[in-house]
Amino acid sequence: MSIMKEFKEFAIKGNVIDMAVGIIIGAAFGKIVSSFVGDVVMPPIGVLIGGIDFTNLAFTVKEAAGGSPAVVISYGKFIQTVVDFTIIAFTIFIAIKGINSLKRKEEKAVEASAPPAQEVLLAEIRDLLKERK
Repeated sequence: MSIMKEFKEFAIKGNVIDMAVGIIIGAAFGKIVSSFVGDVVMPPIGVLIGGIDFTNLAFTVKEAAGGSPAVVISYGKFIQTVVDFTIIAFTIFIAIKGINSLKRKEEKAVEASAPPAQEVLLAEIRDLLKERK
């Protein structure tokens, strides 16, 4: 089998296409969450702690001298990133929890419509015993 043929089979498989769609949607969702955190969540938190904008918090290790830039530890950006991660993780948790609850409802509906396998087996055994008599 040629390399091109193998690649074509790989690229056309449904899983690869599904994964690509998931990545694109994930990137778009990441932008939404980043905007939510930066534009909606962080301003009130900044006001609550005295109007501090986290992204501008930094500690200067060495001032700029001559042509070299200042050496700065931007711990505010780190705090912002941790808050972003926490909100993204919580959002994904809620989404997965909702999807799982929908799956459980579907499973219960399927279970309710068909009798359990054990009951079906017992009914077959009963019918076979009746036929012997």
